Amino acid sequence: MAERDKQPSCESMASEEAGADFATTVERLEQLVERLESGELSLEGSLAAFEQGVRLTRDAQRRLDEAELRVRTLIEGPDGGVDFDSFSAPSEEPSGEDGDSER
Repeated sequence: MAERDKQPSCESMASEEAGADFATTVERLEQLVERLESGELSLEGSLAAFEQGVRLTRDAQRRLDEAELRVRTLIEGPDGGVDFDSFSAPSEEPSGEDGDSER
């Protein structure tokens, strides 16, 4: 019974999931995985955590799909084509003597 007191109800978690941002959703998934791997949950608790994980995963995928659609909309060319440039993170080491040679 103490375990039940520590865990919020499925209904309250579902409403929290709806308002969470992507980073929070991923963080919650990581916490669920840790709890499931720890073996501290009962069978019922494990099933409930798994169900919540499935919901969180679907929510995260939906958010990623929406973000991709928004990016595609923003970068679509006037002819309807999309030009994708590979992204390269800025190097941590300066490339020139003063570090501003590329500007």
